[in-house]
Amino acid sequence: MTEELIYFIWQFQYVANQPLITTDGETVDVLHPGFRNGNAGPDFLNARLRIAGVEWVGTVEAHVKTSDWLVHRHQSDKAYDNVILHIVWHHDRPVPRPDGTRLPTLELAPLTSDNLLSRYGSLTTNADVIPCAGQFRMVKPLRQTAMLDKALLERLERKATDVQSLYEATGQDWEETAYRLLAMHLGSKVNADPMEQLTRMVPLRLLHKHRNNLAQLEALLFGTAGLLEATDAEADEYLTVLRRENQFLATKYALTTGQLPTHIWKWGKLRPAAFPTMRIAQLARLIHDHGSLFSLLVGTADAPSLLALLQIMPSAYWQTHYRFGKAGAKVSSSLGEATATGLLINVAVPLLAAYAKRKDQPDLLDRAISLLEQLPAEDNRIIRLWDSVGLNVRTAFDSQASIELYTNFCTPKRCLNCQIGMALVRE
Repeated sequence: MTEELIYFIWQFQYVANQPLITTDGETVDVLHPGFRNGNAGPDFLNARLRIAGVEWVGTVEAHVKTSDWLVHRHQSDKAYDNVILHIVWHHDRPVPRPDGTRLPTLELAPLTSDNLLSRYGSLTTNADVIPCAGQFRMVKPLRQTAMLDKALLERLERKATDVQSLYEATGQDWEETAYRLLAMHLGSKVNADPMEQLTRMVPLRLLHKHRNNLAQLEALLFGTAGLLEATDAEADEYLTVLRRENQFLATKYALTTGQLPTHIWKWGKLRPAAFPTMRIAQLARLIHDHGSLFSLLVGTADAPSLLALLQIMPSAYWQTHYRFGKAGAKVSSSLGEATATGLLINVAVPLLAAYAKRKDQPDLLDRAISLLEQLPAEDNRIIRLWDSVGLNVRTAFDSQASIELYTNFCTPKRCLNCQIGMALVRE
């Protein structure tokens, strides 16, 4: 038994069709069960109950056992002085109020049907990674869609909060925030941390001083990344120029002691097109081509146009090389459509959501959602799992929502916080 199930039973009044009697023999009429409290304090607020013929308005607290009230030390917390009913699964001892009278207690175990418990158990105890996998097709499409909407909004809210934390860390600078987010996503999971460290060591405002000189941008980034001196490749003309520019600029801006250790860059199991050298070259090109990364990412509501702007080619050297040294026979150097799509989903959309929240402009959140609706669905293990149970994932809106649903509802088995799970338990 979990408190989540107790909340569910009480909130929707899934109790036997019989009079409700407290453990002290008093009748309870539920005029309103109250509103679920997501913050500290009692579990339900503004409940309206008639107990022994007297109408009460106050809070309701839920526990698995009555004695949990004492274990949680609610008797010493003034926030619980307004509790008018204690709902429990199992009553194991009376609980006194501060004035010595007993707190009215309603035991739910005898009032709950075995069928409801069986339906709940079938979701929470099975071994499927998606608990409702075997029953998913039984749920009406409208309810599935409603849950995906909820999951997506929760995901955007969470991502917006993360972006706002980064915004505060940059001294409330949206340009710097966009720069760091862009670099981290270009690094993907394996090199996101070193890319983020690189952007902190070489801030965008410094790079903007040399925006018109692509070689100087590359020299600053590659030099601070520790990749110019670490290579054992024979120094060709390009590498010689970058070393010379970096030596001058690092001295000018006191960056000589700020190089990253080369061992933090990961190369194994990466496609050459995703090597750190290629991603840094692409980042330099984006800064060179666009005066404002923030405006680039949040100023366009048309996904195809934004994708085209992001699909840049790095400098000539990186069109024939994946690393410093010998040229490759065939090099895929452009920032491709798949990577650009990932930037929209994981950088542009969270930036828009955070900016909308900061400026209190819901239309910007609508623009973020519109971008997701214009993009194709991602293809990964989670999406394929949903496809196998019958969920039609067509757009990035669907894929982002289904990832959130899987991660924060299915994996922790929060079925009673999910409209799909709630529908299956109710049936």
